[in-house]
Parts: sequence; structure tokens; C-alpha cells
Amino acid sequence: FFNLLIIKKKMKNFFIVDGKGHLFGRLASICAKELLKGKKVIILRSEKIEISGKHIKNKLQFLSKFKKRTNTNPKRGPFHFKNPSRIFWKGVRGMLPHKIKKGTDALKRLRIYEGIPLAFWKMKKMVVPNALRILKLAPGRKYSRLGDIANEIGWVKKTLLEEMDEKRHTINRKFFLKKKSLFRKVYLKQKEGVRDQILPVVVL
Repeated sequence: FFNLLIIKKKMKNFFIVDGKGHLFGRLASICAKELLKGKKVIILRSEKIEISGKHIKNKLQFLSKFKKRTNTNPKRGPFHFKNPSRIFWKGVRGMLPHKIKKGTDALKRLRIYEGIPLAFWKMKKMVVPNALRILKLAPGRKYSRLGDIANEIGWVKKTLLEEMDEKRHTINRKFFLKKKSLFRKVYLKQKEGVRDQILPVVVL
């Protein structure tokens, strides 16, 4: 799946969405609708998806879910996940008819990742305006990040992802500065060329 050439060939019906700054429920419902239409959806940076409400309230809700299990045999479920990608996957699954073929096929078309895998670094990412917290949540309202909650309930990859994100930012910055200097050189060269072409004005 991570082979870049294979991904580019299959990109026609794909939506690559950067999860940063999106509201959990709104993004999940839009993803579910697109999946049922036959589209393939990839969600990146799932740890930066946001949930409306106070952090402590959302954390306690997650912790209360973790206590629910089958008394006679806990192996039968329900199963609760700690990593953000699986938490979001379960949220989307709840919005699909996953017990019939249509729903299971739709769920197979969904891919969710924490961070941005190397294969997607140079690919164009989308945002979903109808799910953006800055547009849909009233100013001043409390919200929490899915990654922060997951980190406090047992997810252990947060620091590793932050290091990888920092590395990606430094590589991108070097590329941008190199590109900027190259454009500057081209601009100055063109400016000098135009100046040479202008004929001197003769005052009679």
C-alpha cells in the first residue's frame, strides 16, 4: 500500500484528507457518506482531530467506555482501542451498516493513519470545510484533541510522532528556502534582461 507508484495509479477515486483541525463527528459522517458512494478515503494526522467539549469531560467518557465488557467472557468484546486512528475508525464504522455487505465494502475503502506516512508527504491533501472546527464551532467554546486524550488513556506513540513531524517540517523548510532563492535568482536575471532592452531616452 505504501508503494508510491501503486498509490498514484489508484488515486483517481481517492480523497486524501488532513485530519488536523477537523471535528470528530462531522468528519466521520462526511467520510461515511463518501464511502457509501464508492469513494476511497484516506485520513492523515488522525491524532490532531478535535472533539468539542472540555478535555477532562471527553477523557472521562472514554475511560467509562473502557470499563464496559462481557462479564462472562471479556474475549467476546466489546473491544476498545487506544490509538487515535482506531478510535476514529470505530466512529466511522458506527455510521455505516457494517453488518451487511454494502457497509463492510465501504469500510474496506477507508484508511486512517497517525502522522503523515512517507508515501503521502508530497501528495496534495484536502480539508473538509463542513467539518472544520474553526468554521463550525462557536468562538470561545472548549475543545480537545484526540491525540491528547489517547495519550492519557494508554497510547504511547505521541512523542515519536512529534519527532517525525518535526523532521518533516525541517525537510520542508529547507526545500522551501532553496526554492525561494532559486526564484529570486530567476527574477533578478529577468529584471536585468528587461533593463538592458530598454533604450536610453534622448532629450532634445
